[in-house]
Amino acid sequence: MDADKTVTSSSATSEVKSAARVLDVLDDIAANGPGTQLQLATRLGIPKSSLHALLRTMCARGWLDTDQTGSVYRLGVHTLTVSSAYIDGDPVLARASAVMDEIAAATEETVHLGRLEGAEVIYTAKRESKRPLRMYSAVGRRLPAYSTALGRAMLAEMPEDVRGTFVPHQIKAITAQTITNRDALLATIDKAAQLGYAEETEESCLGVRCFGVALPFSHQSVDALSIAVPISRLKKGREDFIIETLLSVKARLSAMRDNRLVR
Repeated sequence: MDADKTVTSSSATSEVKSAARVLDVLDDIAANGPGTQLQLATRLGIPKSSLHALLRTMCARGWLDTDQTGSVYRLGVHTLTVSSAYIDGDPVLARASAVMDEIAAATEETVHLGRLEGAEVIYTAKRESKRPLRMYSAVGRRLPAYSTALGRAMLAEMPEDVRGTFVPHQIKAITAQTITNRDALLATIDKAAQLGYAEETEESCLGVRCFGVALPFSHQSVDALSIAVPISRLKKGREDFIIETLLSVKARLSAMRDNRLVR
C-alpha cells in the first residue's frame, strides 16, 4: 500500500463519526444550498433516523436554522460568527487588505483574493469595481483552480511535475470558453510560470478577462490576487497597465523580508 493510501486510511479510521457528519452537513448546505431532512439524508447518504437528532442539535446551537415551516434547513447565524472570526484572524487577509485597496483605486476594476484548497480556489476577499461585475466570485465561493487566473498563478509557482496533479484528466467546462484539453491547459500554466502572471478569458465568467499573480506570503504559494475586467473595457494599453500593476505589487511584496508568513 502506498503512503497516500495509508494516511487516508488512518485518517478515516480516526474520525469521530458524529463530528464528521456535522461537518458534512455544513459543507453540503454551503455547497448545494438548503434542504429538507430527506434531501440532506439523500445527498449525504445518512439515515434519516440518525440525521434527525443531529439537525435538531445543530439548530439548537445556532449552526443551522429552518424556514417558517420548520422543514427546510439552512446555515445558521453561528456560521457567520465563526467565518467573521476567521477573516479577522487570518494574517494574509490582514496583509493583503491595503494592497487590494491600492490596486482597486489604481485600476478601478474588481480585485479578488483567493486561496488554494486542494484543487480549488476559495475567494477570501473582494473589492468591487465602481462599475460592478456580475461574477461567480462572492467571498466563500469555490472554483476549480485550473479555470481561474488566481488558481493558475498559484499552480505556476509549483514544480512542473506537481502542477499536473491539480488538473484532472477529464476537465469540466464552466463556460463554453473553458479550456478542456488537458495538454493545452498545462501549457497555459507553463506560460504563466514563464511570464510571472496568469490569465484567463471568459473561462469562468463570460465577457470577463482576468489576470492574477501569486502572493509571497508562505513557503508554498497558496494565496493570489487577481483583477477582473470586462473585455469591453480592455482598450489599447489597458491590459498592459493591469499586468504591470500586478507584477509591480508582486515584486514589491517579494522584496519585503517581513512579508513572509509561515503556515
